[in-house]
Amino acid sequence: MLIAGTLPGVIAGSVIRVKLIPGPHVFDLVVEALRLHHQRQDQIRNRVGDRWRDNDLVFASRVGTPLDAGNVRRAFRKVTAAAGLDPADWTPRELRHSFVSLLSDAGVPIEKIARLVGHTGTATTELVYRKQIRPVVTGGAQVMDSLFPRQGTDA
Repeated sequence: MLIAGTLPGVIAGSVIRVKLIPGPHVFDLVVEALRLHHQRQDQIRNRVGDRWRDNDLVFASRVGTPLDAGNVRRAFRKVTAAAGLDPADWTPRELRHSFVSLLSDAGVPIEKIARLVGHTGTATTELVYRKQIRPVVTGGAQVMDSLFPRQGTDA
């Protein structure tokens, strides 16, 4: 799926590739969510009339223009407030860090985590998410300790 627009840390006008990870029923859920999104976008398009700028975007501002960081932050604050969370405590980046933490806590290998967050290797993942991946590193160290016990200790 391609998303055109400007997001924090992305060059204006660039195209962002979003990975859809297949899983049980995930495809159907994504298709249904996009169908509903398209319906809502049609309603908005009709409501704003001539102010709509058709840029053929899946995710657009309220007038059809590419999203910018401000659009994303405003929408995210509304969603967090609707979920009963304090919008001042959450950002889209917090979700990304939480995603990495949950995967790490579940024992997902660092290589898989790196791929899921769009990194080409593990170096960036390890550097940026050092605290979140500690359980994976610790778990790996514990396995190595059990495989290669110190002399004079039992495995």
